[in-house]
Amino acid sequence: MTNIRDIARESGYSVSTVSRVLNHKKYVSPAVRDHIEQVMQQLNYVPNAVARDLSSGHTKKIGVALAMVAHPYYTTLVKGITEAAFEEGYQVTLLPTDYDAKLERRYLEQLRQHAFDGLIFTSHSMPISEIAAAQAFGPVVVCQDPGSVTIPAAFTDRQASYHEAFAWIKQAGYQRIGLMLPRDPKVSATASAMVQAYTSIIGAAPAADLTWIGSMAYADGLKAGAFFAANGADFVFANGDDIAMGVHDYYQQNHLPLPGLMGQENQVSSALLGISTIDHHFQAVGRAALALATGAKTGQIKIASDFIARA
Repeated sequence: MTNIRDIARESGYSVSTVSRVLNHKKYVSPAVRDHIEQVMQQLNYVPNAVARDLSSGHTKKIGVALAMVAHPYYTTLVKGITEAAFEEGYQVTLLPTDYDAKLERRYLEQLRQHAFDGLIFTSHSMPISEIAAAQAFGPVVVCQDPGSVTIPAAFTDRQASYHEAFAWIKQAGYQRIGLMLPRDPKVSATASAMVQAYTSIIGAAPAADLTWIGSMAYADGLKAGAFFAANGADFVFANGDDIAMGVHDYYQQNHLPLPGLMGQENQVSSALLGISTIDHHFQAVGRAALALATGAKTGQIKIASDFIARA
């Protein structure tokens, strides 16, 4: 079995320098760190501390790469994962990424070192093809439609419910439809699906002066309310019920006529406001992702979302 002295000899650096890299200590230049990590990968080195933990062959731990927690997508998804993990006797380790590809790759390296039995990406920045290649290290699961990429996936089928929602908006006669997107459609599956459905049903791409990008929480809805009011939106389709409530409260606080509103995730706030929403069943998606990460299920699991009309 490869040990730290083998790494030192192959890399040309001292055992103490290699040790600092292994323990993520300071005082090692990026170039030296990269070189030593490349040698470790070439020699398929597994740190002894981890190896000792793996005497049973399993850690009973699942890593969950988490971009953020503010949006209900993540909180509901993680709830499903952790509930299913508890039932199956697994521990869940939350791995914050803030959409940092370097951190995502570090977690994949930890999977290679057998720190987890499996790794779930709730969202990601690095290319999905690169994530799929890491299946050589162990089970890796994504929570999105992977398209043509072969990788275990648990995700919600958003397109049908989005088409139904925009058809409902169109039939109601709204003309100035505002969209609230979590991120740029080029990097966000949710935003891309919303824009595609809008364009298909409405017959034109969303107007720039009616598109708000970067909404994750109630406070974003308050900020967006000013934007939509200034640009004459008569309807706002938010990417979360609490976010839609933020828009609602901005209009109320400024004594403005309310536009039509629609949210997502079927939270209590949409019921209190009496607005339409979409239930993406992310808790069920989380449970499915856990089953894939532990090997209890295989393949790709698609769960249908539901449009809920309330007004």
